Amino acid sequence: MASSSPRTVEEIFKDYSARRSGLVRALTYDVDDFYSQCDPDKENLCLYGHPNEAWEVALPAEEVPPELPEPALGINFARDGMNRKDWLSLVAVHSDCWLLSVSFYFGARLNRNERKRLFSMINDLPTVFEVVTGRKPIKDKPTVESGSKSRNSTKRSIDGQPRSNPKLVDENYEDEEEQGDTFCGICGGGYNSDEFWIGCDNCERWYHGKCVKITPAKAELIKFYKCPLCTKKARQ
Repeated sequence: MASSSPRTVEEIFKDYSARRSGLVRALTYDVDDFYSQCDPDKENLCLYGHPNEAWEVALPAEEVPPELPEPALGINFARDGMNRKDWLSLVAVHSDCWLLSVSFYFGARLNRNERKRLFSMINDLPTVFEVVTGRKPIKDKPTVESGSKSRNSTKRSIDGQPRSNPKLVDENYEDEEEQGDTFCGICGGGYNSDEFWIGCDNCERWYHGKCVKITPAKAELIKFYKCPLCTKKARQ
């Protein structure tokens, strides 16, 4: 690895952000220029993002192995065989993969916590695919995988019968005004994926399992969970 290569989490993230900016520009503001450069009659072409925020359509590096991971090869060949929007989306997906591979190539010497912090910083930015397609990611909510009852899973109505969540299947993307953090209804703490959460089937508030004294194992046995606040109201 060259001595000038980024080494710290901050340096690698700065490199990632700059390369990402170049790729986003190629696929949005400079899209007509980018499209024309990807002539299917030319040889295998790649889209590069550079640390100075520039982008370039060029042939892959000749050296083997290359100094850095290479972008998707031959993006120009599929240009005229696909809908333009679909082709740009495909290039965007491959660009995201390349950006991650470069960052974690530079981060090979990082320790576990540093790699986790690097990915967290990267994950806070919209992907190139999200920018190109106009999709906006919402913040993570408690999921079944984190040991909680999820808003995305089947809920139960007041009469105890299963009912489908009314949200659309593609609910990972919403308008910004529909976004919002999840806070515990007891302590007010923000959502953390490392903690167990449970959602009330009555009021749909979310709680730390520890705040309502519910363990993951106990939650599995509950068909209809009613939080302390709803339980208290029912007794009044």
